[in-house]
Amino acid sequence: MSDERRGGRQRPPARGRSAQHRSAQRPAERARRTDPARLTAYTVMREINQGAYANLALPKLLREKRLHGRDAAFATELVYGATRLSGLYDAITTRAAGRPVEQIDPAVLDSIRLGAHQVLGMRVPSHAAVDETVALARQVNGSGAAGFVNAVMRRISERGLDEWLDVVTEGVTDPTEALAIRTSHPLWIVKALRAALIGHGRVAANGVEPELARLLEADNAAAKVSLAARPGLATVAELAASGAVASSTSPVGAVLPDGDPGAIAAVREGRAAVQDEGSQLLALAIATAEVGAGAITGERWLDLCAGPGGKAGLLASIAVQRRIPFVANEVNAHRARLVEQTLSAAVAAAVEAGTTVEVRHGDGRDLGGLTPGAYSRVLIDAPCTGLGALRRRPEARWRRRPQDVAALATLQRELLASGIEATRAGGVIGYATCSPHLNETRFVVQDVLRKRDDVELEDARPLFLDAAGAPLPELGDGPYVQLWPQVHGTDAMFLAVLRKR
Repeated sequence: MSDERRGGRQRPPARGRSAQHRSAQRPAERARRTDPARLTAYTVMREINQGAYANLALPKLLREKRLHGRDAAFATELVYGATRLSGLYDAITTRAAGRPVEQIDPAVLDSIRLGAHQVLGMRVPSHAAVDETVALARQVNGSGAAGFVNAVMRRISERGLDEWLDVVTEGVTDPTEALAIRTSHPLWIVKALRAALIGHGRVAANGVEPELARLLEADNAAAKVSLAARPGLATVAELAASGAVASSTSPVGAVLPDGDPGAIAAVREGRAAVQDEGSQLLALAIATAEVGAGAITGERWLDLCAGPGGKAGLLASIAVQRRIPFVANEVNAHRARLVEQTLSAAVAAAVEAGTTVEVRHGDGRDLGGLTPGAYSRVLIDAPCTGLGALRRRPEARWRRRPQDVAALATLQRELLASGIEATRAGGVIGYATCSPHLNETRFVVQDVLRKRDDVELEDARPLFLDAAGAPLPELGDGPYVQLWPQVHGTDAMFLAVLRKR
């Protein structure tokens, strides 16, 4: 492999690089390898670069490498932080390396991103962060690349984060573009979130900038590990006895301060699950909404787009408690199998209760025509860009493109129309996304309603109650509910509740 391919030929500009940078480490340090936590983080970063998802790849590798406690937490912060902030770190690296990051080998760039996060985003002393990053680069990228990484990392460590932020935004005259750089978000996402804050009535246009900054900063904060106790299968008290803390936001929620959720018996057995509190509240809202008299007799529930099964698991357990048949439908075969796994405890409980929990594999757009008026309660958790869950899905902001919104728009409208068709008179339909983008939320519902006279909007706000049974605050003017991470501490979930006439 050439020096250029390793990122080793073209060094950053002068400043006495050769002798100083070589002598900065003792010979014994040059030969040593990095620690397992950093190596694990690097391995996951490379998997993400190849298309993997952090929330799936990281836990798997942590188990394989038997990393627990502080080491697992350190590796997790490295992966999530370096991935979230890679846009900012790449801008800094461009200045420190004296060339665009596109000219740096991607594997070497991942090593630098991990090092930059330790220097600028964590409490790792600069000298330790530089030395460990060089050791990592020597181990995984080669000795030639290690010299390049050493030079870049020492240049990065010469300034603090605030100074670097000023450097990389110098000359940027558009405040929104500067904010995008400083908060490490693609510009199109920043513009979309700005429009969403205004369009959902969170703030007026003339006061949106401070709230937008708060939202983007919340996107970059590590999300807490939230657990949901599935009613009838587990309790919040059981989760608390396993080390979690009862949520003040969700009646069925708990927060795990540290540790592996998979070590909790209720989670392993599918009686509880890792689930954002906003997602929990949304499922509870659908289960709480009153249905008309004509829809109560022979009641039956449907999750039209159930994969990977979080909301379906909560709804199914409630349906079993009420002895109501429940159907979870998923178009993707692999995700349908995931739904089967996460609903296994509910399926077993349904047998004992004399009811059914069924997982189907099929296109949700067809269900309305195949089973018209068959369900009294329908959830359409539509595929979306996921812009409301960027703190949990660190790679999503870099993979999504503006054209994805338009590509999903038709699908979202077709799924909502199908869900309405599948609902009987007096029944309730919930349209949900984990994105606040106006083209995925309000505009979808409004477009579908304009073409129909058999369905009407309900006010969803009274359905959102916290753990104490009090109305969740700051839900806006309605009838929709849009949650926000900087306000509610949840993902930015959207819900519209409709009723079939």
